[in-house]
Amino acid sequence: MKTDIADIYRSAWAFALACPILFLIPALVEFAQHVVEWQGGMYDGIAGAKAAEADPLRLQFGFAKTLALLLPSYWFSRYILFGRDAARASRIEWPAIGLWLTLFALHGLEQWWTLFGPALTGLMGLAGTAAQWTGYTLILLGVVIGVYFTAWNVAWSAGNTRIGPIRSIGIMRGHFWRTITLMIAGVLPLMMAHYALSFGAIFAPALLDWPLLVIDALVVGMLALTIASSSTIAARHAAATKGVSLTPGPS
Repeated sequence: MKTDIADIYRSAWAFALACPILFLIPALVEFAQHVVEWQGGMYDGIAGAKAAEADPLRLQFGFAKTLALLLPSYWFSRYILFGRDAARASRIEWPAIGLWLTLFALHGLEQWWTLFGPALTGLMGLAGTAAQWTGYTLILLGVVIGVYFTAWNVAWSAGNTRIGPIRSIGIMRGHFWRTITLMIAGVLPLMMAHYALSFGAIFAPALLDWPLLVIDALVVGMLALTIASSSTIAARHAAATKGVSLTPGPS
């Protein structure tokens, strides 16, 4: 477990150095959102932050950021699966790109619905406590499904058509808590740094706003990688224990 957690971050740093342009794409989208937030007065203090929080333009850039965070699930997952081969990782290959775009569209639709769509509990006619607990249940169900579909998501980025959602459940069976642990280890430290830098820019002197926001954009760029690497490394371990290859070829 410790080796895999270390590999999450080592692989992220190695990829950032090997493919700096790809690494910077999510970071630049995050920085663009910061520009919009700054123009809306979000970093003028707590009152400005509250006023700018629901800015429609900020929310639109927030959606763009969620899409940017999904991008490394193609190139960085391939980087790990193909032995840190940067050229192979960034190559647009068929059917890998078509399979990945299918999943990207599904995840993008899910993110759009979360930000802009009506609440599912409302569509179900629920309100009050019933809506609250049903919402919690739906979130939990989404997490569980996401864990068991991890191998499917990773395999399709490599172009492996033999692993779909049903086979993915079989591969990930018995590895639920290990996968959750790796995902938390890959997300929590950088997420905490992200929020700390954002709040720091709100409360710090104006002179420090842009240095903090630039650092925060780079942290988000690294976070996009660790999100992808935690899932990929978890799926790789689960597949190895079942004698299954996530890449095209004999499995």
